[in-house]
Amino acid sequence: MKKILFALLGVLSIASVASAQKKTSGAIQFETVIDPAAMMAASGVKIPEQMAARMPSTSKSNFELLFNATNASYMPVEETEDSNGAGGGGGGMGRMMRGFGGAGGNREYYYTFADKKLVEVFDLSDTSYVMQSSLKLNTTAGIGFGGGMGRNNPNDTTKPKPVVPPKIEVVKTDATKQIAGITCHEVIVKSTRSVKILDMDKDVTEETHIWYTKDLGFDFSPNPNMWTEGAVLAIEGRGTSTIAKSIEYRNVSVKDVTAPKKATPITDAEYKVKMENMMKRFRGNGNNRPGGGQRVIMVN
Repeated sequence: MKKILFALLGVLSIASVASAQKKTSGAIQFETVIDPAAMMAASGVKIPEQMAARMPSTSKSNFELLFNATNASYMPVEETEDSNGAGGGGGGMGRMMRGFGGAGGNREYYYTFADKKLVEVFDLSDTSYVMQSSLKLNTTAGIGFGGGMGRNNPNDTTKPKPVVPPKIEVVKTDATKQIAGITCHEVIVKSTRSVKILDMDKDVTEETHIWYTKDLGFDFSPNPNMWTEGAVLAIEGRGTSTIAKSIEYRNVSVKDVTAPKKATPITDAEYKVKMENMMKRFRGNGNNRPGGGQRVIMVN
């Protein structure tokens, strides 16, 4: 009887250890929804009905966070058709290869938990770059396309006015919400800035709701500029949101969460100079935009 009891306890112990190990790695699927008209309205811009009718409709993009006990990676994914019907599903999700976006296009984010390092990997002018980054709350970088690179009028050669940083207020609430089966806590980031609408100065306040958890044991955010603590599973603003839809605990290979070694290092300052030069060349072409139109995927 004692042998049977010890054997049963041994099996339960092994199952417990396996369960604990299982929760240290897995995949979280995110969905980003963007409504351009709502985003402009949140910025205090009144859109004429005719213009609103021509604006793109709401768009959705999918992203995936892979993590193990030491590292994580976050990047866009796309729906793929499996002609071989692997697993009997006939379709699924596949990670997107880099090289389709150019400036402002697809980016991969790689996290190292031990030293809290974050690097961004992206393609620019047919070269793969890797840039050191960090999790932070930096609303001046913008939630969407990165703080506005250049003016809307390509023929405008006047010097841009200095950007006045918005007034930021961070409110930690007692609200909780279940996201992908995990209890998350809320932080509201209020950003107030002055804008000129019809020659009148007006203060516009935008609220972004950040939902985070510490249950996963690591720090993360789908937008590195929108982070206060823990692992962020949802960022909700007016006209844009990124929310974790599901989580699957499974083995994740080291290769899938390690940044490529062949990428060329670039600093943030060097990247900004390259982008400014690209915009100057763009404006120099007048209204003749390069053919092929680049697809921009916002990571927010």
